[in-house]
Amino acid sequence: MPLPAILSVPSRRWLRLLGLALLGLVVGGCGFHLRHSVALPASMQTLAVEVNGGGELKRQLVLALKASGATVVDAATPGAAQLKVPVASYRTEALSVTGYAKVSEFSVNYHVEFEVAAADGTMLLASKTIDMSREFTYDRAQALGTATREEQIRKSLVDDMVQAILRRLQAARDGGVQAN
Repeated sequence: MPLPAILSVPSRRWLRLLGLALLGLVVGGCGFHLRHSVALPASMQTLAVEVNGGGELKRQLVLALKASGATVVDAATPGAAQLKVPVASYRTEALSVTGYAKVSEFSVNYHVEFEVAAADGTMLLASKTIDMSREFTYDRAQALGTATREEQIRKSLVDDMVQAILRRLQAARDGGVQAN
């Protein structure tokens, strides 16, 4: 029995394209924006990023700032604002212990302090502190996976921290005041 004309291959393609177009409209209309993209103040369009210890936070910050249209320079140069992150530290602590004195839950805490100075040295954004944490359960049967899981949590915290810093930078542009 032949397929009805509505289910023929050309009309299925048309329905698929229509569905994708509708999805695009819904996603675009709901306020969805790509991550790592914010509007920075004019005074922060050229930035030198200095992160104590460098590492993943610095790399992600540089990528996010570039995605926002900023020019990131390697060192403090004339005309460049400075984003300084003197403190970026992790701490893992036990949250709960079983009746047999075995740790069953951990918390990974991420503490970051940062500030932004204009090219002339005036403070554009005074010292801000952001603390984030994630909890996870410890499964003795999968002890080897604990280090990998903790590393994934740290990466997730870095991603979220970059977004939080970018939001604070944008709030400085908008003249908004955000609490620590």
